[in-house]
Amino acid sequence: MNNKNTQAHELLKEHRESIDRLDAILIYTLGERFKQTQMVGKLKAEYSLPPADPAREEIQIARLGKLAEDANLNPEFAEKFLKFIIKEVIQNHNKHQS
Repeated sequence: MNNKNTQAHELLKEHRESIDRLDAILIYTLGERFKQTQMVGKLKAEYSLPPADPAREEIQIARLGKLAEDANLNPEFAEKFLKFIIKEVIQNHNKHQS
């Protein structure tokens, strides 16, 4: 392997190590987020509140869209990601309602 390829492989390794650290942060952050939403689900069940809160969801989608723009992330991707999370949260809230 020539020197240029060696440099490229070393840079690739560094980027991948950074990606791996960021993936770990994402997973632990999602874990913490779901702990909080589980508490919300229990409270909603205890007080007979509906599992979904469409008004809050719209506010959150708009807020995350703005954050995505600020972070140079595609806002449409951020919205899809948040909607996926919200869907999972509502499914968990529904489990508490039973």
